[in-house]
Amino acid sequence: MADNTWMNSQVTDAVTQTNVKVLGDAPAESMGMLYQMMAQSTGMSMQNMVANQQHKNTIDSAVVTGAVSLLYTLDVAAEGKATQEILSGNPVAETMSSLKAVLSSFREPGGPNTPRFNT
Repeated sequence: MADNTWMNSQVTDAVTQTNVKVLGDAPAESMGMLYQMMAQSTGMSMQNMVANQQHKNTIDSAVVTGAVSLLYTLDVAAEGKATQEILSGNPVAETMSSLKAVLSSFREPGGPNTPRFNT
């Protein structure tokens, strides 16, 4: 109990007890606030990771769509250009091409030069 002064001793005791309680609760409250901030920052980082994954998947989908479209359009043009470059001006390739045509004509049962009769 506080000494008797011009202020009521009960008021002095109440203020002292409140100050002691505040000083005693300060570490617990600061730790609680720290835990809340850690939980919030962890939650935000997880949300950011999910958002980044969604954006990455969207970009991946667009890249795959573009690549497939390029493959579908490039294949025919590239094949035609490569065939033209191989067969034009190359005597070995021209000879092989003519031999391939002759062999394929023998494989056909009627052949392109075989006369057709109406039966």
